[in-house]
Amino acid sequence: MMNFNGNLQDNNTVITNNNRAYAYGDGLFETIKAVHGKLLFFEDHYFRLMASMRIMRMEIPMSFTLEFLQDEILKTIKVNQLDTATCRVKLQVHRVEGGLYEPESNNVEFIVSVKALDQDFYLLNEGDYEVDLFKDFYVSPSLISTLKSNNKALNVVGSIYAKENKLDNCLLINTNKTVVEALNGNVFLVKGNTIKTPPLSDGCLKGIIRKQLIEIINLMEEYTLEEASISPFEIQKADEMFITNVITGIQPVSKYRKKQFATDVAKTLLQKLNVKVRLS
Repeated sequence: MMNFNGNLQDNNTVITNNNRAYAYGDGLFETIKAVHGKLLFFEDHYFRLMASMRIMRMEIPMSFTLEFLQDEILKTIKVNQLDTATCRVKLQVHRVEGGLYEPESNNVEFIVSVKALDQDFYLLNEGDYEVDLFKDFYVSPSLISTLKSNNKALNVVGSIYAKENKLDNCLLINTNKTVVEALNGNVFLVKGNTIKTPPLSDGCLKGIIRKQLIEIINLMEEYTLEEASISPFEIQKADEMFITNVITGIQPVSKYRKKQFATDVAKTLLQKLNVKVRLS
């Protein structure tokens, strides 16, 4: 069952071919991890969604309070009998039908769907995880590129490229030829006592776990955080690289071309992230 504008219904009875998210990519989404009915970092998701809707010039309904959307998500989790389990929640917002590129209305609709997950808290995957650059297409850095929108053609084509080349993930680069992010998350690079991640101005997603780790690292005396552009040449000299998203938490990269990476910092940060999850 999914939730369409507050109504619980079957998964296949929601949209038509005139849906603007389908027809024009005129939609946004948030992927949220829920553990036993608790929405992790939901306040951050909510404020990111509201800011994204403003950028997209969508009309934010007065009813779209944090409490309202949280209740609608929890209602959907419960009807799917996942309130005592862990699940992936997808909250989608799109402009209502009507118009061509220019919409007839800026009013919105929402969809909540859920899918079961196996792990309650974040676990470190220390198995082989190989990445390389995806250079067929580039990210054009702007406010639009930082949004979780339905315009993900680059990520789709990059994912197919990764599969064809037996890679676990690819690194996206922008028009300035600097590393922006991975196909499904933000990128962090470790060199000595410095932990580096691309700034939002380079075009990377304004990631929820990225935000949590920046806060964690800034409280650690032994490491210095830098939000600065990452050249592909820096990767070869780094000690560690890891990818972050709300479902996996932290995914260490084991190999980039001929370079092998350690996982020590990723382990430390994952422990601190799980503490933050428990306290949130």
